[in-house]
Amino acid sequence: MHNSLTAAEQVNIARHPQRPNISDYIGALFTDFFEQKGDRLCGEDAAILGGVALYHSRPVTVIGTRKGKTLEENLKCNFGMPNPEGYRKALRLMKQAEKFRRPVFTFIDTSGAYPGLEAEARGQGEAIARNLMEMSGLTVPVIAVITGEGNSGGALALAVADRVLMLENAVYAILSPEGFASILWKDAQRRDEACGLMKLTAPDLLELGVIDDVIPEPEGGAHLAPAVAMRQVDRCLARHLAELDKESGKALAAARYQKFRRLGAPASQKEEG
Repeated sequence: MHNSLTAAEQVNIARHPQRPNISDYIGALFTDFFEQKGDRLCGEDAAILGGVALYHSRPVTVIGTRKGKTLEENLKCNFGMPNPEGYRKALRLMKQAEKFRRPVFTFIDTSGAYPGLEAEARGQGEAIARNLMEMSGLTVPVIAVITGEGNSGGALALAVADRVLMLENAVYAILSPEGFASILWKDAQRRDEACGLMKLTAPDLLELGVIDDVIPEPEGGAHLAPAVAMRQVDRCLARHLAELDKESGKALAAARYQKFRRLGAPASQKEEG
């Protein structure tokens, strides 16, 4: 892996507009994708794409936050910032996966959930919290992949998984570096300094136990050689899914719950858990 880049440089790569998005991953890794829309409560949210597909001939459920590569595409999907309808759609698909015993793959690339007044009025916080609760109890394998940015609860709402994987130049944090700098120093221009403090890179988070594996990227980023990046993602997904297939549904749910309960705990408590 190419770890000579600074955290700020990796943030820039994670945000590159031509970086592979959920549509690219579905096209490269899955076949027979059948999109499912709507939350059956309020409406459809284009910021989350989900449906049923085949992964190496096996039925699976695929869900991901959707960013565009042009201004027009981004406007259609709200720049990858989901509304409550998107999270409720994702939960509907995960519950469907549970019913039909399909593994769940989630792909995450979002600056965060949409913070608008309308989203809050329709229950943004509740929708995210319910996903966290419901995902923790799923009895099918769940694998989450941070492919670009993974910020705040908007990312975590799709990342309560048995395995949380990150592309080498992806970032995963409680908020954006600009937001961090604005809160800590009242100066968003210090975002590069914030990047170095936040421990948001894949190697940092692997060491802290927040993620489970780092997927190598071509030098300079996945957008420079997407086919190579897709092969790396495919190999990693297949390996982790094969490991999870050995566990019972009850054991998966119990281990997933404990995995997230241990995050941030002192080392002594982690050993006891």
